[in-house]
Formats: sequence, C-alpha cells, structure tokens
Amino acid sequence: MADSKKILIVEDEEKIAEAIEAYLKNSGYETSRASNGRDAITIFEKKMPDLVILDLMLPEISGEEVCRHIRRTSRTPVIMLTAKVAENDRVQGLDIGADDYITKPFSPRELVARVAAILRRSSEKDPLFSKMSWNDSDLEIDIIASTVRKSGISVSLTPSEYRILLALIKHPGRTFTREELIGISLGDDYDGYDRIVDSHIKNLRSKIETDSANPQYILTVRGIGYKFGA
Repeated sequence: MADSKKILIVEDEEKIAEAIEAYLKNSGYETSRASNGRDAITIFEKKMPDLVILDLMLPEISGEEVCRHIRRTSRTPVIMLTAKVAENDRVQGLDIGADDYITKPFSPRELVARVAAILRRSSEKDPLFSKMSWNDSDLEIDIIASTVRKSGISVSLTPSEYRILLALIKHPGRTFTREELIGISLGDDYDGYDRIVDSHIKNLRSKIETDSANPQYILTVRGIGYKFGA
C-alpha cells in the first residue's frame, strides 16, 4: 500500500499517461495529470504532490523549465521521462534537480518501483518528514508527532493552523495566496469568508513569533498572500 501518496503525472502522450496512471492507482497512489508545462505548474502549486513524474518534451513550457520552477519552491522528488538517451541529456536532467531519469520506452512496473523507492528514501532522509528547527531551536516542529514548540515550550495549534504552518515550511520562500491556504486548511469546497486565513495567520504569529508585529517566520507578501521566511 502506498499510503495514499499524491503523484503528479506530466505527460503529453495520452496513452503513456493513462498507462502510468493505471499502474500507480493499482498500487494505491492518488494521481493528477497534466499534458503541458503550464498546467503542470498550476496543478503542482494547487495539489502539492509528494512526487512528480515529468516528461521533458512538453508543449507550452518545457519539462526542464517545469523542473526548475519546482526546485525554486520545493524539494518535491521529480522523476524525468524522456526519449533522449544521450548521457549529456541525463546529466543535464539531474543537474537541474531531477531525482531520477527514465528513458522511453520503459516498463510502467519499473517506474512504479522507482516511485516507491524514491518516496521511501525521501521519508528516511528528508527533515521535512521528521524534526525541524530554526534559530537555535527557537521554533521546533516534529512532523511525525505533529507537535510544535516555541522556545522549548509546547504550542497548541488548531488543525487548520497546523496545516497552514506545515504547507509554509514545506515550501520555504514560496508565496501562497489566500485561496491556496483556504484549500489547504479548510478544503477546496469551502465557500465562506476568504479573510479567515488572515485570522489563522494572526493566531499563528501570536503563538510562534517572538514579536507578532514584526514576524520573522510567517511573512506577508503584500497583495498576494504569505510565505515562510526563516
């Protein structure tokens, strides 16, 4: 069982995308699909998948550019798919941030095995899946235990506050819109007061910032939303 990890498939050849999706779903993964680079970036930012399977030769925006965009905002694992077989192409793919590189034609079964291996390695080595701290342990988060400490003292967060904080720290430097944070904290179907996110942010700052009027962790990006700045 894949523990319902979310996989984004970026492939413009429909038959290949369908085959990959079928094998992944059969292995217990949740999937999303994009057939061009522009949609890939949009879906990535909305869904925040656990891993991306990325074809290099895409319409609108190339796979290389999509990978660079992902790397600017997150450490989400990327497996590149390509018909390019030259060693220089493989090296370039890895240099711009891919975690693995598979040439076409390939076995969907092998691809799923590589997905599982990369996710397993990520969960073992990536601090986002265990404990993180900032500023000499001024702020500490234990991802597995779902606990937060400020200056060594346990902080009680609501589920919505915790989900917002977790999204921000997983993508340091990336700006989230209010709409994105509403989807993360309350679900995409929420149709209420859109400024509720501001209330959650205010409460979060009061709990994790030394001076909530001059925050160092959760920063406002005027006219857009919020980002994690530590």
